Amino acid sequence: MTIEELKKCKQSSGYTNQDIARITGIPFGTVQKIFSGSTRSPRRSTLIKLEQFFRGLEVSAPHTENKTTYSKVSDVELAYAAGVNKKSTYDNQGNYTVDDYYALRDEKRVELIDGVMYDMASPTLPHQDIILQVAFQLEQCARNHNGCKVFLSPVSVQLNQDNRTMVEPDIVVLCDESLATMKCIYGAPDLVIEVLSPSSRARDMLIKLNKYWNAGCKEYWIIDPDEETVTAYDFTSGVNAKHYTFGDEVPVGISEGECTVDFKYIDSILARYSK
Repeated sequence: MTIEELKKCKQSSGYTNQDIARITGIPFGTVQKIFSGSTRSPRRSTLIKLEQFFRGLEVSAPHTENKTTYSKVSDVELAYAAGVNKKSTYDNQGNYTVDDYYALRDEKRVELIDGVMYDMASPTLPHQDIILQVAFQLEQCARNHNGCKVFLSPVSVQLNQDNRTMVEPDIVVLCDESLATMKCIYGAPDLVIEVLSPSSRARDMLIKLNKYWNAGCKEYWIIDPDEETVTAYDFTSGVNAKHYTFGDEVPVGISEGECTVDFKYIDSILARYSK
């Protein structure tokens, strides 16, 4: 794509420069310069990343009118969006099943999405602390109000109850206990929360957003420790996103106004970690 074509794609997608920088990993200043026209000769590798991003949106981003299953992205687009190298150690990508997932899980942490395996990096201490603090507040809420169960990673979720997808969200809230089996959650949880990391950023913000919505999850949160933001998606009436900061109390949609998560407290805890 030319720069002009990229600008048209950006305009039609509705993504801001900051959104594109977060998802692609391209520095915000570089994205800003490209779309403002102040950079006439950006690096080819940067343009390729942007083109892959917009082409991936054409087939993987959730649609706001109908709840449907979208076409599978190409190998290049999928490798980009998932943050994995196309030269993967897995030689049967696209054809793996839940049986393969369980066999590999004894050796390493992986996720299976539409028959494709993805390695999961070890989380940082701040990442783990965010998960713990959010889950603690959700557990208190569940006990006091609706009796739902809160699960922490690693917890296996077999979305769509098919044998080609098994994800491991950071936090899961499950209100239908009939979906809980000895091995996994067999179906769509009510609330799913992912805490972004460099290796999972694009996967969480593109592929898994689409998967959780199509599987029937009611709510999905994306927590960004770097930007100190929370994006909460309400899937009960299409795809509606609300944006919060670590200075807010974020309402839990499935609690119908009964519960919130206080990110001001979480932010004070994260301040203890040295950069």
